[in-house]
Amino acid sequence: MTQPVPEAPRQMSALEKRATLSIAGIFSTRMLGLFMIFPVFALFAEDAFAEATGLMIGIAMGIYGLTQAALQIPYGMLSDRFGRKPLIVIGLLVFMLGSVICAMAETIEWMIVGRAVQGMGAVAAVLMASVADLVSERFRLRAMSVVGITIGLSFTLSLVAGPLLSEWFGVRGIFWITALLGLAAIALVIYSVPPITQPAYQRETQADPAQFRDVLKHPELLRLDLGVFVLHAILTAMFVVVPLLIRDEAGLGSMHHWELYLPVMLLSFVLMVPFVIQAESKGRMKSMFVGAVWTLVLMQLAFIFLADGFWSLFVLLLVFFTAFNLLEATLPSLVVKLSPADKKGTASGVYSSSQFLGAAIGGVLGGLSYDVYGIEGVFVFTALAGSLWGVVALTMAEPKPLSIASVHFDQTLTETEQAQLTQTLLSYEGVYEAVVSQDDQRVYFKIDRKQIDEVGLIDYLEKGLRA
Repeated sequence: MTQPVPEAPRQMSALEKRATLSIAGIFSTRMLGLFMIFPVFALFAEDAFAEATGLMIGIAMGIYGLTQAALQIPYGMLSDRFGRKPLIVIGLLVFMLGSVICAMAETIEWMIVGRAVQGMGAVAAVLMASVADLVSERFRLRAMSVVGITIGLSFTLSLVAGPLLSEWFGVRGIFWITALLGLAAIALVIYSVPPITQPAYQRETQADPAQFRDVLKHPELLRLDLGVFVLHAILTAMFVVVPLLIRDEAGLGSMHHWELYLPVMLLSFVLMVPFVIQAESKGRMKSMFVGAVWTLVLMQLAFIFLADGFWSLFVLLLVFFTAFNLLEATLPSLVVKLSPADKKGTASGVYSSSQFLGAAIGGVLGGLSYDVYGIEGVFVFTALAGSLWGVVALTMAEPKPLSIASVHFDQTLTETEQAQLTQTLLSYEGVYEAVVSQDDQRVYFKIDRKQIDEVGLIDYLEKGLRA
C-alpha cells in the first residue's frame, strides 16, 4: 500500500528566485559572448586576415570548446575550496580578457588565442553548483529548468544579435560588447547573487572523478555523449560555410543576415513545441528524438543540392534549427532520465565536456573539409557524422519520464537504517531507484513526477530525517 505524501509549499522564496534569475543572467551573458560571432565570423575573417584558411577559421570558432572542456571540472573543484563567487569572478575576468584579445587581434593566430582564452573562463559548473547551494532541494529542478531555458534563448538571440551588432559596430565591436557583457555579469555576481556562506561539493551538479569509470561504461549515457558531441560538431562546422552560402546564394550582405536568422529562429522555436510535447508528455521520446537526428542528416544533404536562393536557404535552416532545438532541449533531459540517481552531476559533467569537445572538433574538421573539398565537403562531413549518430540512436531504449531528486541528512545512518530508508522510498509508487550515500550524507532517488508529488516527498523526507 502506497504511503501518503503530504502537501508542501509550492513557491520559491524571494532569495531562491533572485539566485535563479541572477545565475541565469550570468549564463546568458557568457552564451551571447561566445556565440554572437558564429553567423558573421567566417566572412569577417576572410576580409580581415589575408592568411586565414578554412581550417584556421574553424579552429578560431571552435577552440573555446577545448579550453572549456579542460577547465570546467577544475573550476568546480577549486570553488569548493575557495568559494563560488571568487571563482566565478575570476572566470568572467578571464572571459573578458579573451574578448579584448579578439577585439584587438591583427592576425588569425591572435584571434585563435583570444577565443581559447574566452573558453578558459569555464564557470558553467561553478554556476550550477551555486544553484544547488542557494536553492532548496524541492525547487532545484525548477531552478535548473529556468537556467536551461535561458541558455537556449540566449543561443537563439546570439544568432540574430550577431549580424545586427556587426552592422552597427563591426565584428570587432561585438568582441568589445562581449567584454562589457562580462563586466555586467560580474556586477550580477557581486550585487545580485545571494551570499554563499558555506559552499559544499554538490554531487547533483558537480563531477566526481571517482564516478567517471562507471559513467563512461554506461551505454545509454555514452549514446547521449556521442549525440551532443556530434550535434555541436555539426553546428560549428556548418557555420564555417553557412555565412558564405547566405552571401553567395541568398544575395545578403553580412550586415543583413539577421533578416534570415530572425524569422528562422522564431519559427523554429514555435515548430519545436509540438514535438517536445509529443516527446515529454505523450511518451514518444525515442521516435521524436531519432526522427530529429535523421532530419538533421537529411538537411545536411539538402544543403549540398538545394541551397540555391533565399527561400531555399530559409526552409533548410528552418527545418534544421527546428530539429536542432528539439535535440538541444531533450538531450539534457535524457541525461537526467538515464543517469544513476547518485551520479547525475558526473554524468552531466561528461555530457557537457562532450558538447564542448564536439564544438572544437567540428570547427577543425569543418574548416579542413572546406579547404580540401569546398562547401560541399563540409556538408558531406556533417552528414556522415550525423548518420553515425542516427544509427547509434536507433538502438536506444525508450526512456521512462523520470527525474532525480535528493535530500540531505545530518545524522550518521547505520547500514540497517540505510537499507530501511532505501526500502521505504522504493515502497512509494513512482519511485524507481534510491541510493543512500553516507559520504555526502544525502539520499538520492529517481521518480516519475506524474505518479508522485516530488515536492511533497522531499518535504516529507526532510522532516523524517530531522526527527
